[in-house]
Amino acid sequence: MNDYLEKQQENMLYLLEQLVNIDSGTSDKAGVDRIGALMATLYRALGLKVNVFPEADYGNHLVVRASQQHKPTILIITHMDTVFEKGTAKLRPFLVKDNRAYGPGVIDMKASLVAVYFAMKALKEIKSKAFYDVEILLTSDEEIGSVTSKSLIESHAKDKKFALVMEPARKNGAIVSARRGKAHYTLEVFGKAAHSGIEPEKGRSAIEELAHKIIQLHDITDEEKGIHVNVGIIEGGSSVNTISDHASAEIDVRFRKQEQADQIEQKIEDITSHADIEGTKVRLEGEINRPPMEKTAKTESLLRIIRKVGDELHIKITDTETGGGSDASFTAAIGIPTVDGLGPVGGNAHREDEYLEIDSFLPRTILLAEVIKQLHRKINQTKKPQS
Repeated sequence: MNDYLEKQQENMLYLLEQLVNIDSGTSDKAGVDRIGALMATLYRALGLKVNVFPEADYGNHLVVRASQQHKPTILIITHMDTVFEKGTAKLRPFLVKDNRAYGPGVIDMKASLVAVYFAMKALKEIKSKAFYDVEILLTSDEEIGSVTSKSLIESHAKDKKFALVMEPARKNGAIVSARRGKAHYTLEVFGKAAHSGIEPEKGRSAIEELAHKIIQLHDITDEEKGIHVNVGIIEGGSSVNTISDHASAEIDVRFRKQEQADQIEQKIEDITSHADIEGTKVRLEGEINRPPMEKTAKTESLLRIIRKVGDELHIKITDTETGGGSDASFTAAIGIPTVDGLGPVGGNAHREDEYLEIDSFLPRTILLAEVIKQLHRKINQTKKPQS
């Protein structure tokens, strides 16, 4: 299998170039669907069945598997959308320079789309039964919190033994064994406008009230426990000499353990349940939109298999926790052994200088294919004989 994939390196880069040069920002439904149509054609050519789950506002989701007759036990999760605006691919097309590939979405996660496809292609080439034990999700809205794909992910994960999530490996090559949970809130404050020079006593400043709330919200942060609250965007006021009658804030919350979620929610609700400035009113909207991906004994068992495969391929596998969110949180939360960051190595995702380390492209594809084989073998070894 390794020899086969080594001969596919040029084809891998060619497919990656095609994908990167298609705009597929989450809001660009047509672009995301172009990615989906291309990948669907490739998978169908391998003899796999592609089910399309249509969406009205975002790209369609794809579920790829051998056939309805097979019941795959390994779930692989990828996403087709990026954070970049339409037209970015034309401004910054795919580029290879100094053993790095650049372009919008090159590492998050178009290189992973290529890696998964060629891993499956290799498994079929060697006639591995593991080829039939895989189900692949290609979703269209991961970058905005998987608003339409969450239920699809959960429904397809519930009968699986393992979930492999193809976000990129960290810059140092580490894979991801834990992610913090995430919540997003919008806080609005309503006051009373007045001229700040002529009749300030008649006004009630929404901005002043918001300032009190920001300090209190930031005080929830506890770095030692992995809790972080950040007011990242604030708006308010109409002119410098007008006491503001409206102000708002966007709040990002991260936390390490699910048990912390209720405590954090209660603290935020307590803070926003009343106004500190008389005559102002406060309104809070939002919720926790990603549970944490906690490192469990099941995770460690899966990591041992991946490390063993890595050792055999002379790839040192380390793991880490990250504060960023991904679809791995959904599969981990329902108890499926999950590992993330199994994509190629790269960095600077969501930035103009986003890159793929080309030297990692083939080894990480081989790693994925071998991990699939080993998981398939383990599943079949632990199946109880039927009486």
